[in-house]
Amino acid sequence: MVKVLITGGKGQLAQCLRSQIEKSPGVDAVYVDVEDLDITRGPDVVSRFGEERPDFCINCAAYTAVDQAESEPGPARAINVDGPRNLARACNQYGVTLIHLSTDFVFDGQKNTPYRESDQPNPQSVYGRTKWEGEKAVADNLDAHYIFRTSWLYSGYGKNFMNTMLRLGNERDLTRVVDDQVGTPTYGGDLARVIVQLVTGKIRPGYGLYHYSNEGQASWFEFAREIFKQAGLPGDVEPIGSEAFPTPARRPAYSVLSKEKFRSATGLSVPGWKASLGQALAERDGTGGGDRLP
Repeated sequence: MVKVLITGGKGQLAQCLRSQIEKSPGVDAVYVDVEDLDITRGPDVVSRFGEERPDFCINCAAYTAVDQAESEPGPARAINVDGPRNLARACNQYGVTLIHLSTDFVFDGQKNTPYRESDQPNPQSVYGRTKWEGEKAVADNLDAHYIFRTSWLYSGYGKNFMNTMLRLGNERDLTRVVDDQVGTPTYGGDLARVIVQLVTGKIRPGYGLYHYSNEGQASWFEFAREIFKQAGLPGDVEPIGSEAFPTPARRPAYSVLSKEKFRSATGLSVPGWKASLGQALAERDGTGGGDRLP
């Protein structure tokens, strides 16, 4: 039996992991959220690790309010930097492997070809900077770690772009979406499957940094248009420029991630984003239109 401690236990990715782990005999998962374990409090983290003695820790806890982080850098840094550092140190003390999640926002978006793990980060927002610093905090304090950068994560759980478009497409005749930011939508169920395969030993990549998103690329408008198309929504979607929708935090104009290192290390193929969107919609519809996957 493999024991896994999952932080951010009420969040989107943790719920996707729960769905996958329920299908994976041999995995004992403990889900904790901030009321159970505040990862910014180092002594509490060490104490909980001593109680649970997990084999793996999957850190899904993060400050993800991208625009709010511009006016709240302190809380963002505490959760995205201090928290991962505390987890890495506790993992080091108890011989635990850490799986930490990061983001495409560590890049400035100035490239026009997919970002590799070897490309130099240059975050343009408080959120991006704290996530990059969190990566370094993990790597500096623990050898036995995996860092997965992902992008545009969505699923049937909670608040995300897909669920927002499904709601707006039924409420409005016209929804306007920016068309000058390009990345890759990533289905949380796909990322969760990869993480569970890692935990169960079905894949054994070397420790370190990996990029994982679905294959292909799209603008937010193209992503929205595909959601409307596949879901058969009655409303229409129209492209607009980012200048028509100003935000406090600067987004990368291009943040497609290369999965070459991941494929080489694992031998796994990576699903295309349109096919994975179809799967996410089908699984969501299977729940009667609710926000939970089966």
